Amino acid sequence: MGASGDMVCAALIAAGAEPSVLEPVEEVLDVRYRIGTTAKNGITATTVDVLLDDGGQDRDEHGDEHSHGDHDHPHDGHEHSHGEHGHSHGDHAHDGHTHAEGAGPSRSYAEVVELVESMGLPAGVGTDAKAVFEVLGRAEAAVHGTDLAETHFHEVGADDAIADVVGAALLLDDLDVERVVTTPVATGGGEVEMSHGTYPIPTPAVVEVAERASWALRGGPVEAELLTPTGAAILAHFAEGVERLPTLDLDGSGYGAGDKDFPEHPNVLRTLVGEGRGSLTPDEIRVLETTLDDATPELLGGLHESLKEAGARDVSVFPTTMKKSRPGHLVQVIVKPEDAERVARELAVETGTLGVRETGARHRWIAERAFETAEIEVDGTTYEITVKVASDSAGEVYDVSAEYDEATAVAAESGVPVREVMRRAENVVRE
Repeated sequence: MGASGDMVCAALIAAGAEPSVLEPVEEVLDVRYRIGTTAKNGITATTVDVLLDDGGQDRDEHGDEHSHGDHDHPHDGHEHSHGEHGHSHGDHAHDGHTHAEGAGPSRSYAEVVELVESMGLPAGVGTDAKAVFEVLGRAEAAVHGTDLAETHFHEVGADDAIADVVGAALLLDDLDVERVVTTPVATGGGEVEMSHGTYPIPTPAVVEVAERASWALRGGPVEAELLTPTGAAILAHFAEGVERLPTLDLDGSGYGAGDKDFPEHPNVLRTLVGEGRGSLTPDEIRVLETTLDDATPELLGGLHESLKEAGARDVSVFPTTMKKSRPGHLVQVIVKPEDAERVARELAVETGTLGVRETGARHRWIAERAFETAEIEVDGTTYEITVKVASDSAGEVYDVSAEYDEATAVAAESGVPVREVMRRAENVVRE
């Protein structure tokens, strides 16, 4: 389902994060986190409300927590958002406390960054919190046609939204997880009232954030807003998108509750904490392509070297059929996003093509790579050969491969077939 900032915080606390780490936010913003429990469609869930600190009330006890180290931290389950677009919180007003929703001045992006820096957060936490607000700022700038420096936050610059973002960063840091993943995130449906008027769900800011995220959106399953800009930005920064829950040895779990109730769907965000099995590492990329109908073999052979010097990660050339059934070649280049423009120009200059297109691929999955030196002995002579070792994120080796050029040189000198040289070198590393 979806997510909002306070539901993320509640789910992390329910899964074992220590609420006391939130104190730096309470000290700077003059707010306090009220942590409690509720029931949603038969599920006991944690609630987090950000209240204005009246200075005269004792803070609630935080209950029992336990810590988890070095674990995957997948999100899935049922969520609903609230608190960022002027929704009412009547079910939290009966005790006389004032909810911090919308409280505080309307802040610019620079003012929010300055406020976060004033909290004295651990370095990594501060960096993460500012990164989430940069995601929000760039989304707001795209919607309103401004640049980041001129971006002025509305609802997401209020005290409660800042408390949600910084709180989520602090709680995740306390859990000490290595990786966060999320299954496709539900947006809900219908319309929502915002400061600029009535907008369809997902809201423009959520759409902009999702475009920058690695996870997918899906509509429904209820006619309500399930994914807020703050919740989306937190997930965009911290979480990788997956289609299904990865294999986990579970250590803990918890549910963060939203305000509203839905007859068929428990309004909760579920967090699972556990030891994950190894996987490949996601790598953000861009794929550039162009087709050529007049390229010589010499030109195509030289592209690999010239494009890699410009920043290409990989270059492939495929035979293809072009218009009027003419034979040609498709050149495909994998690059990092920051190198795309430079490599595209180099591709155009080297080939004379009139256009380079960017395909839809945005990520690839890559192995952890290491290089080891293997020593093999042939007739009393010791030879060194570099062997590439591929492993998953858990360090499990699944492939070793001797460098072919070095194995060829050893084979030529020793008289041993190349395949045998490679086999011996790889066995040294395996053993």
